[in-house]
Amino acid sequence: MRVRDRVVVVTGAASGIGRAMARRFAQEGAAGVVVADLDEAGATQVAKDIGDQAIAVRTDVSVQDEVRALVDTAEEAFGPVGLFCSNAGVITGQGLAADDLEWTRTIAVNVLAHVYAARVVVPRMVERGEGYLLNTCSAAGMISCPGDAPYAVTKAAAISFAEWLSIHYRTKGLGVSVLCPQGVRTGMLGRGSEDHVTARAVSASGAILEPEAVADAVIEGLDAERFHILPHPEVAEYVRRKAEDPDRWLAGMARFVDSLEG
Repeated sequence: MRVRDRVVVVTGAASGIGRAMARRFAQEGAAGVVVADLDEAGATQVAKDIGDQAIAVRTDVSVQDEVRALVDTAEEAFGPVGLFCSNAGVITGQGLAADDLEWTRTIAVNVLAHVYAARVVVPRMVERGEGYLLNTCSAAGMISCPGDAPYAVTKAAAISFAEWLSIHYRTKGLGVSVLCPQGVRTGMLGRGSEDHVTARAVSASGAILEPEAVADAVIEGLDAERFHILPHPEVAEYVRRKAEDPDRWLAGMARFVDSLEG
């Protein structure tokens, strides 16, 4: 899937990975880039930096009507959406202490936002016989997330939903990829204390990438139309070990978490 001449929507695009992807899509020759975020000022600045081929749209991705309005605005400005990047996400830093409100908010942003986007764009893409969905799901959805239960659970659910979409719509012309990085130098990572087990786990698991490096991996992964886009290639090895011997993998993860908490 080539981005050139496509209309692209990126949620959570005011900063971090979303901002880097929006900028990179513009550099790749996208026909239009729609920068969506709750942070309207931040989204507006990103769109301004990109230029005439971009617009900013304030969007709460946890609200179905706002996602529909986002897509309608994108199509009014540039034409049919060729690539929808459901990138917005939230973390909690909580385990069993996370309350129902925290779980509900995390499910809404990390899972239901992908569902809302698909409800809007998939029928339109099927009608045209082409289209692509890129869902940012995190390596946490593949190999869990020490210290953050809602994040681990919702990111796994997001991957499962993307698999379902691929299974049901591949033969109808739709492509689906999941972006699953580990540590990335973004505000989301920075909001966690260095003393928190999640932050220590990320630091101990591999390199902390810049968002621009993740955007590079996205372009390469989309070109190859790979379902799993892994900016940290070591994640594939972790997944292989998990699949080969789940009990051994779980025991190893338990020891890893104990070492971080000690």
